[in-house]
Amino acid sequence: MLTQTTSRVLEPSDLDAALAVLDREPVVNAFVAARVHVAGLDPWRLGGEMWGWYEDGILTSLCYAGANLVPIGATPRAVRAFADRARRTGRRCSSIVGPAEPTAELWRLLEPHWGPARDIRGRQPLMVTDRMPEGIAPDPYVRRVRKDEMETIMPACVAMFTEEVGVSPLAGDGGLLYQARVAELVGSGRSFARLDENGRVMFKAEIGAATPQACQIQGVWVAPEYRGTGLAAPGMAAVLRYALADVAPTASLYVNDFNTPARRAYLRVGFQEIGAFMSVLF
Repeated sequence: MLTQTTSRVLEPSDLDAALAVLDREPVVNAFVAARVHVAGLDPWRLGGEMWGWYEDGILTSLCYAGANLVPIGATPRAVRAFADRARRTGRRCSSIVGPAEPTAELWRLLEPHWGPARDIRGRQPLMVTDRMPEGIAPDPYVRRVRKDEMETIMPACVAMFTEEVGVSPLAGDGGLLYQARVAELVGSGRSFARLDENGRVMFKAEIGAATPQACQIQGVWVAPEYRGTGLAAPGMAAVLRYALADVAPTASLYVNDFNTPARRAYLRVGFQEIGAFMSVLF
């Protein structure tokens, strides 16, 4: 029994306690919770370590340390402990992302050692809905991407990622990891698109993270030549219909605060702002 404040790397036997922390905020924690539901806490399967912060022997905060560093339910004392551990282990992640307040504090403590960042997205509104919109009909041409359409969807995914993150997902390993992730979403029926008469992607989005309580829509993209033509809101309504019917009772997303057209489209589809994320990109 841990009788003091301390942090440690969690083990598979800590799964129930970790899920209890994640379940306190199922929408906010959907990304990490989805991984834990599938992989447990074994670092090899999880793709990283899960750090835990204990107060009086009780697990109260988490931090996922994999390709992303993600504070979860992190109190100020927990953030300090996670920053100390991250500083000692060195930077292995490509980003720090999570609820804006603890993420900002985590970065404040790590910046002298890990900085400078390539980009900082200081406020990314977190939006959520649990119902279909009134007055926006789902686009009937938005459908699930088939497994034999990887060559069709992949260029749109690469374009979206490059535009959003500022670097190509094909850098480094030639895109093997990214292609595997896209194939996983297509294979699980969580990749959606509308194609034009030439078979090119006009609109696309994915349902990324998914748990029994919540799912997260990601990768929303309209081809540049179709922007401003009213595709986004009906397209999102179509993806939302699939999400609520087939995946989880609540759908969420987060968006850059400077992306006014996207925020306007999400509001039209009924998404409500409930908080903010922050991302630090390396």
